[in-house]
Amino acid sequence: MMPRSVLSRCALLAQQVPLECALSSTRGMSSITIPPPACMLRPLETPFRYLFGPGPSNVPPRILAAGGRPIIGHMHSEMFGIMDDIKKGIQYAFQTNNNMTLAMSGSGHTAMECAVFNIVEPGENVLVAVNGIWGERVAEIAERMGAKVHSLNKAPGGHFTNAEIEQALSKHKPVLFFLTHGESSSGLVHPVDGVGDLCHKYNCLLLVDSVASLGAAPLLMDQQKIDILYTGSQKALNAPPGTAPISFSERACHKMFNRKTKPVSYLLDMTHLSNYWGNDGKPNRIYHHTGPVSGFFALRESLAILAETGLENSWRHHKEVAQYFWKGLEDLGLKLFIKDEDLRLPSVTTIAIPEGYNWKEMLTYIMKHHQMEFTGGLGPSVGMVMRIGLMGYNCNKANAAMALAALEDALKNCRKTKS
Repeated sequence: MMPRSVLSRCALLAQQVPLECALSSTRGMSSITIPPPACMLRPLETPFRYLFGPGPSNVPPRILAAGGRPIIGHMHSEMFGIMDDIKKGIQYAFQTNNNMTLAMSGSGHTAMECAVFNIVEPGENVLVAVNGIWGERVAEIAERMGAKVHSLNKAPGGHFTNAEIEQALSKHKPVLFFLTHGESSSGLVHPVDGVGDLCHKYNCLLLVDSVASLGAAPLLMDQQKIDILYTGSQKALNAPPGTAPISFSERACHKMFNRKTKPVSYLLDMTHLSNYWGNDGKPNRIYHHTGPVSGFFALRESLAILAETGLENSWRHHKEVAQYFWKGLEDLGLKLFIKDEDLRLPSVTTIAIPEGYNWKEMLTYIMKHHQMEFTGGLGPSVGMVMRIGLMGYNCNKANAAMALAALEDALKNCRKTKS
């Protein structure tokens, strides 16, 4: 039996330890010199706005509810099931049977870099169609990772004929040709028919950006022989920003998985991502990164809505609303930037800045008085156009009428002076 004196000392120590821990904790806290910021002690507030710009668009309640479901682990079997659903939804949206189909953890820009980083090796030739900001971006990305970049160039709103494309393919012999299907900076939807055949004729892969056009304008990956296609979640798909569907053809996979060098990005390395998405034929998926679980929930729901609606119905609806909107703009005396109706992007309309008006003042007025987002140009189209997007959940004639009323109000009340 322990002596009474020892028990007394143990009891005393037991009383002192919490006190010393508390004092130690207090001494540690005394080193804090940055107080809690006042803004973090207030509840989060966000205004309601009509997001009628080029994206993101307003998210429907059903998709918001899906994104708000309880989190599960990114490596849980149930999560893998949801990812499998997403893959099938993308295959439908893209109209492809490609096994190598997945969603990137990031915006459409992430998918853009994934495509270039995985397909192209330093020193290889890349051909880029530049008629707006997205061609400019791809050219810079390819140049940064050591490719030899050649470009076909047109002013915003311009498009390339198949003859011009073939001439450049023959001259530069690139491993990859990039084309933007929906050029949101100018409001152009670019013809794709025949381009895949030309690329295959010259042993080149075709990479297409459909961030602004998927679900709003016809695009058929397999039939049009597109080798790599990507889009974003936040436009006609109506999910929050942060996920980006992408698909690779067998030809693209052969080039991608027979590289001499590793891709410059570990995060975007398709060797690892193909396993994470269950596309490599291996029995087990291995941790690569923590995917955006809530974002995948929302993306899955947005693809479900597209499947329920039907692709052709979605294309038809976007075109009908766009035509209604275009007529209304012309009735207001405004000029559409893309003259040829067949080349206008149904999801993002571009208006030539009305003569004598300051476009920034007009956009500020519309935001202040109508809680409505329109935007100016982007990249090379800055100062040339105003952009109005009616896509997905926002694509209806009632919203088009509200947008027309806001423009009419701004034309009456903004000062008519040169910008």
